[in-house]
Amino acid sequence: MTLLTLSLCSLVAADLPAETAYEPLEMPHFPSRLHAFVWRNYPLVPTERMAEVLGCTKAEVEGLARSMGLPPQPAIGADQWRRSYITILRRNWEILPFEQMTALLGWTEEELAFTLREDDFLWIKMGSRKPEVPALAYHEPTQAEARRADEIAQVVGRHFPGGVGLAESDLFGFVDELSAPAPAAAPTESEFHPRYCYSYFATYGDPLMEPDLDPYPDGYLARLAASGVDGVWLQAVLYKLTPFPWDPALSEGWEQRLAGLRQLSERAREHGVDVYLYLNEPRAMPLSFFEEHPELRGVTEGDHATLCTSLPEVREYLREAVRAVAEAAPELGGFFTITASENLTNCWSHYAGAQCERCAPRGAAETIAELNAVMAEGAWAARPDCRFICWDWGWDDEWAADLIGQLPRSVWLQSVSEWSLPIERGGVESVVGEYSISSVGPGPRATRHWELARERGLATIAKIQAGNTWELSAVPYIPAVGLVAQHAANLRAAEVDGLMLGWTLGGYPSPNLEVVAEIGAMDTPDPQHAMHAVAGRRYGPGHADAVVEAWQRFSQAFAEFPFHIGTVYAGPMQRGPANPLFLGPTGRGATMVGFPYDDLTSWRQVYPPDVWASQMEKVAEGFEEGCALLHEELDRTTGHYRGALEAELSVAEAAALHLASCARQARFVMARDDAGLPADTRAERLRELALAELEAAKALHRIQVTDPRIGFEASNQYYYIPIDLVEKVVKCEWIAGVVAPS
Repeated sequence: MTLLTLSLCSLVAADLPAETAYEPLEMPHFPSRLHAFVWRNYPLVPTERMAEVLGCTKAEVEGLARSMGLPPQPAIGADQWRRSYITILRRNWEILPFEQMTALLGWTEEELAFTLREDDFLWIKMGSRKPEVPALAYHEPTQAEARRADEIAQVVGRHFPGGVGLAESDLFGFVDELSAPAPAAAPTESEFHPRYCYSYFATYGDPLMEPDLDPYPDGYLARLAASGVDGVWLQAVLYKLTPFPWDPALSEGWEQRLAGLRQLSERAREHGVDVYLYLNEPRAMPLSFFEEHPELRGVTEGDHATLCTSLPEVREYLREAVRAVAEAAPELGGFFTITASENLTNCWSHYAGAQCERCAPRGAAETIAELNAVMAEGAWAARPDCRFICWDWGWDDEWAADLIGQLPRSVWLQSVSEWSLPIERGGVESVVGEYSISSVGPGPRATRHWELARERGLATIAKIQAGNTWELSAVPYIPAVGLVAQHAANLRAAEVDGLMLGWTLGGYPSPNLEVVAEIGAMDTPDPQHAMHAVAGRRYGPGHADAVVEAWQRFSQAFAEFPFHIGTVYAGPMQRGPANPLFLGPTGRGATMVGFPYDDLTSWRQVYPPDVWASQMEKVAEGFEEGCALLHEELDRTTGHYRGALEAELSVAEAAALHLASCARQARFVMARDDAGLPADTRAERLRELALAELEAAKALHRIQVTDPRIGFEASNQYYYIPIDLVEKVVKCEWIAGVVAPS
């Protein structure tokens, strides 16, 4: 979520956006765009499907793959196929036109358009535009292309003598591991309740209609409970869960979804876990809807408009829909709302309520407080004990206090703990937005809002990121456990009632989640003792001291992260060594956790270039020190806890590689664009950085092929897969040869 991306996009569900007349990125390290297509899709798309898209035979596709040193393609399972569509879209964005992308996925244009619009800001992550590229067709490689393909094969053979990891890597293998049966956990005693998080591997899709893509299988629920979690959440769209009175066709399958919700909430309750539904309502409708219902129209944005909640019939719809959901799923833990930002919903949701003749005179505070009250009334009509959480995300400071004063007395108020926290990194002063483990809250905004809530007798919840953040989401958790423990201890001191443990990222059953639960259970919260308890359980009492010391090194280092809300969305942290280097400026702006490109200006935000790179180097060096401690400890054990220590080291080493790569990429761009550098000096510097990135890509490849958690995040799927790290090696060798030919 971000205030910079208030509007998802302006796509009609049935229409794809127009491709834009700007040049796709060049890929000079490949023999041709055709070769790039085969390379990048080979681990994910069956060769038969690739051949259909290219208008050639399966043997011709396989021939291109072999010419670049790739082994026979392993079978691609149905589960991997269904869970990797975003990864496939991302890697073909610059290669295929929309028509061929739909053919590659086996989708209709309507399905692709809907996914780009509704799948967690996907269109924005892609840059809100698509380069216009010609249709791709198979051609017999030219002599020059064949020579370059052979050069690539030699690079692959030289750097990856054991293979590129196509058969060794088990993409999404962690899903089966986390879903396997696990012992039931005793309920965690904690002063924090609820403590709820999102699934580590949920697909956006329609999970209540697709039980085989269950975001919360029993084994995973048991592992979350053992980590101290007592709640999970998933998004809800009311017109998909109950009949939509003005267009019932939109609600097709609602009975099945409600049945799925009831079953999920009953299963979760058996593990001591409550299910919460996220409401971002009422959803805006296409303008065509208002041709038949003009009286319902509120604020217009693009080709959608709001259902105005100042109308009694709209409020009655919301009240009744929430009541029906709560009644159909009696074990449901409750609901939480976002009522400013995210999707266009009420007339004030994107701060444009002054355009509505009904909502303008009422103001944002009254309109949004009433909206929350109406939905809460529906929940309580079915279940008086149903928890209803009002999240103040996006509420403007000018009307937040008035809004809190008008909320019903039985709701809970949730605030982002670290929001508006002042920080200083590398001599640069800034203020935290959210999504920060490096910045330990609570900050003044949340503190002020909780005080206002308590004055009215409302319970309070702190939204934190306990597991990971957009500071680095390509690892299952950031092992800066000391920072997380201190944040939890601070929230105990602030007398917060409950915790939202993360947005769509951070739901891996990690030591981070466990230490939060430990802090919540202590009579006198002590971060050091909490970490020792967790480390002893996970890695054995004999290793606890060393693991805690490593966690403290990671925490001290991560506190130097050059945080800015723009940095965490635009920076190259998520792709790390997999992000390409570019010998010439691309002119592309970094997209929200999508494509960082070479946009150093967006990466660094308020930090001078050298300061940003230096801060990233400080963080990476601290992580490398912590990894050295874990290596020493691992060398001393062959026992029961060796596997757990290896898994911890895998996460920490991957994090270190990502962070160090961010600094190198920044310095590469700085050297490339420094007109004052002598040509020979620039060439040597670029070559040195490219070869260092090559080694980092190889090191990360060795980790990822044995640990499929690396590179994955639920709402983005795989940022990179092993073949992308091999490609980085190929490109770095190409760059080294171009800038300083031997």
